[in-house]
Amino acid sequence: MVPHLTTALTGPILELEQRFLENATAIERWLRGQWLEHTPPFYSSCDLRNSGFKLAPVDTNLFPGGFNNLNPSFLPLCVQAAMSAIEKICPEARSIVLVPENHTRNQFYLQNVAKLASILRLTGLNVRIGSLLPEITAPTPVDLPNGEQLLLEPLKRTGNRLGVEGCDPCAVLLNNDMSAGIPPMLQGLDEQYILPPLHAAWAVRRKSNHFAAYDQVAQDFATAIGIDPWRINPAFSVCRAVDFQGRQGEECLRANVDAVLEIVREKYREYGISETPYVVVKADAGTYGMGVMTVKDASEVVGLNRKQRNKMSVVKEGLEVSEVLIQEGVHTFETVRDAVAEPVIYMIDRYVVGGFYRVHTARGKDENLNAPGMQFEPLAFTTGCNLPDYACCNPDAPPNRFYAYGVVGRLACLAAAIELERMAPE
Repeated sequence: MVPHLTTALTGPILELEQRFLENATAIERWLRGQWLEHTPPFYSSCDLRNSGFKLAPVDTNLFPGGFNNLNPSFLPLCVQAAMSAIEKICPEARSIVLVPENHTRNQFYLQNVAKLASILRLTGLNVRIGSLLPEITAPTPVDLPNGEQLLLEPLKRTGNRLGVEGCDPCAVLLNNDMSAGIPPMLQGLDEQYILPPLHAAWAVRRKSNHFAAYDQVAQDFATAIGIDPWRINPAFSVCRAVDFQGRQGEECLRANVDAVLEIVREKYREYGISETPYVVVKADAGTYGMGVMTVKDASEVVGLNRKQRNKMSVVKEGLEVSEVLIQEGVHTFETVRDAVAEPVIYMIDRYVVGGFYRVHTARGKDENLNAPGMQFEPLAFTTGCNLPDYACCNPDAPPNRFYAYGVVGRLACLAAAIELERMAPE
């Protein structure tokens, strides 16, 4: 199933995607040159928003948890990309320990872990799943709804190496974003590869650092193919000292919301766009769509009521929010069965390995879709994101739309690579 795009017959969306298609050779050459200078994260996912006049990333996750939502037809792409990533790190690797989130009751997430383990096994690795949960003191089987079974094992620290009983791996792959902090068991492992590195954890990482890196990537890319970088880059600002419960930092929020909105208003006037500009205020660290609000006027962030303050003040693991990103909102005009949808791109190493649509029947085109009630359409991407179809002479054909997604997804991955380089400890 391919989603219906409400702007499919209007000029701007075809014009932007057509620019990607016309410059595909230059784009691939440009990206190839970038990967000679920067090392991509082991894996990543990117949330995109497509408003027709703009196609931009709004979030990039370095611990993706939705491999179970990918089209099964793309499994060979996943395996090949994983092989490439592993060969760079441990060419002679025989085993790897996968460390998941502590979501033992989240069946959807556990199916993601099973799919990820399956991909890694197909690369020729012995995959063991090591749990950080203190109650996992012995190998513990977990049955999944699809009939599969996971075996969670207690992690075992020996000196500066981490493994499980009977397995001392070359590398440890984290699928745990460590929002609550980096566990002592994972610190000081200087004899093994830790993937992604610990400074990719939300305990350290900041979205504003990522989008600062993406800002430079977008500028360079836009210059290379001759487009306005704003068309692929959401404007943003940041407030560093906010206390929602104590009503501190409201003036910083108001000023920054107003500044970003004014940038967007000016661009809308330049392009003759009639939509209402908005910004998304979100926690500068964290995931799962927590600590997020949509704002259309700066006055809306002053004098928040108790419900709004409670919503914005904490994120995953109950952590208090003190830093927020104010990001230009990008409308999404894509729909699946009349429900608002946004594409999510998955990458292993520098390769796009598939994607799916996040769909929400109760949200609008200018709202956050990463919220309770969301659904996924794993089969929506019927073709890969790396092979445009020039012969069909139809830019709106799925391979061509998905190619545009793949390009922007790779730009976000490149920004993540630069971000990690900048944040690496001395």
